[in-house]
Amino acid sequence: MRTVATALAVLFSSTALAAGTVGPAAADSSTALSISSYGDIAVDGVHKRVYISDPAGNKVVVTDYAGKLVATVPDLSGVRDLAITPDSRTVYAAVPGEDAVVAIETSTSTAAARYSTGENTDPQTLAVAGGRVWFMYGQQPSHHLGSFDPAQSTPEMVLDQLPDLGFYDAPELESAGSTLVIGIHGTWSGLAVYDVSSGTPVLRKQGMPAEAANYMNDFALSADAKQIVAASGESPYAATAINTDDLSRTGGYPVEAGNPNSAAIAPDGTIALSTFSWYDKDIFIFKPGAKTPYRTYTYDLNTSGGDTLAGQGLTWAPDGSKLFAIASGNSGTYLRVLDNATRYPVKASVSAPAKATRGKKLSATGKLTSDKSFPAGSTVTITRTDIDSPKGKSLGTKTVSSSGTFSFTDVPPAGGNVTYTAQYGGDATHAPASGKDTVAVSRTATSLTLNHNGSLYSYGTDVSFTAHLGSTYKNRTVELWVNPFGSDKPNKLVKTGKVNSKGNLSTTVDMTRDTTVTAVFAGDARSASKTVKATAYAKVKVSTSVSKQYKTAKIGSTSYAYFHKKTNPVFTTTMTYYKNRSHRLNLEIYYQGKWYDAGSQYFKLGTNGKSVVTLTGTHDTGYRMRMRASYINGSSGDNVNSTTYGAWKYFYFTK
Repeated sequence: MRTVATALAVLFSSTALAAGTVGPAAADSSTALSISSYGDIAVDGVHKRVYISDPAGNKVVVTDYAGKLVATVPDLSGVRDLAITPDSRTVYAAVPGEDAVVAIETSTSTAAARYSTGENTDPQTLAVAGGRVWFMYGQQPSHHLGSFDPAQSTPEMVLDQLPDLGFYDAPELESAGSTLVIGIHGTWSGLAVYDVSSGTPVLRKQGMPAEAANYMNDFALSADAKQIVAASGESPYAATAINTDDLSRTGGYPVEAGNPNSAAIAPDGTIALSTFSWYDKDIFIFKPGAKTPYRTYTYDLNTSGGDTLAGQGLTWAPDGSKLFAIASGNSGTYLRVLDNATRYPVKASVSAPAKATRGKKLSATGKLTSDKSFPAGSTVTITRTDIDSPKGKSLGTKTVSSSGTFSFTDVPPAGGNVTYTAQYGGDATHAPASGKDTVAVSRTATSLTLNHNGSLYSYGTDVSFTAHLGSTYKNRTVELWVNPFGSDKPNKLVKTGKVNSKGNLSTTVDMTRDTTVTAVFAGDARSASKTVKATAYAKVKVSTSVSKQYKTAKIGSTSYAYFHKKTNPVFTTTMTYYKNRSHRLNLEIYYQGKWYDAGSQYFKLGTNGKSVVTLTGTHDTGYRMRMRASYINGSSGDNVNSTTYGAWKYFYFTK
């Protein structure tokens, strides 16, 4: 069982244990839980379900092994401790707000029965041992032990099975078989071991090693009931291993940066501990009797707002395959799931040449690294992934040497990026691992061309862009992408298909803007990929009309608009519209057989693509003049079209 403990003075014997919480960690997976508080956690190994109590939410949430919510058991007022039967058929929940113990049926994840413990009993912690459900009940500063046999049709509630223990906080209960262990948390802490096979607790041993006498925050009992690990204040920072028979110290498990605050023992004896440490390791995994953890986990402060493990928030799956941890942070509470925590971690690496020639043999090496040596005859499976085998092709197994090394050769049939993966399946003491390396295998260069690069077209011209693909091994498919200039027009795939018998694939583009056309050949096993681009340019539509002249007549072969000197000519320009676009008006005057620049100015187009400009001022008579509207790429406010000059409009002033 796991229960929330406070570090209050509790006299049980001449010994004491410690309190604390857990720091942030980085687990193998993490899923947010729909709870507002944490009470306890229990794991059903038959249905692969995790039960988590939420005292403030008055409920128990049920998740799968990945943390996904599958059920909620509601209406459990102040629900705290949880205990699961050895056959995983029932989870019992202490519900102090109802003065009851509630049985949750694991096959349906629903409350199947409520057992009243008596008025004002407030059951807090519980355990299943010797075929009975045992629970601590009472209110501060008085707590008592009670039990009942759920196999009875009408279970008799047996109370006061031990004298008033007089503790501020309900003692923690742990059980295995017919052994029940009572642990007292606080500045003065202690343990008491009972045989409950007869239905009546018979004291076997009471006490606590001096090394574990300060602020016990949690303790765990092994599956064979022979060992206790106390998360307590042994200095410097270590949990205490305790023999159940005589409660003597048998060793310690050193941890870093803080007293351990949670303890859990896997079926094979592997020990998990957690500490409160913001910037250091948070979970430590030990083999029985070891002085050094063989696995550690650190929760990054940047994960979920600086998560910390909940006190008494560790528990193993019944088969030891996973370690579950409850972590809380600013963004909520999470279920962390650590896979293969009982097995030594393995690092697998593969070293292959950076480049290789297709169809020629290459050699590669690899290595498995672990703190524990690998069994003789261990093998890795080699897989090659390439263009022809995107899901991977097995190259068989290779034997690992006593030092963890292995080697293999291959003749890559396909070019491009070829990845070699070595997969170690794991064994009884090693976790699975994989490593990989990628080789750039040569391919034949591919010829791919695209016409009309650099060409200039009138606005709205339909232009056929044709990609020509040279010889390839198998793939004859080309993609054509069209990207008109301007951020409002995205690059768009307009055609994908096999080239024709001449190697061509075409698409028609309406040239209303400067446009980049891209042809993409993805390559194949023997032909290299190729991408080519062609950028063609489009003019704008532009025209200018003149008004308010009194006549039109030719001077030489050119038509002129004639104006009286007191009349202001009006020039109306029509141009292809684009947001914030302007056009330029250029004025020139003819003198002694040559046209001279008389000034220019930009005028903004209206949203209808028109601009009306009146030429004001004193108009000199007897001079030939001309005006032209133009779009200047970049200077006219955008660059989506190519510079386009309109036709000159000629005019003349008279008296």
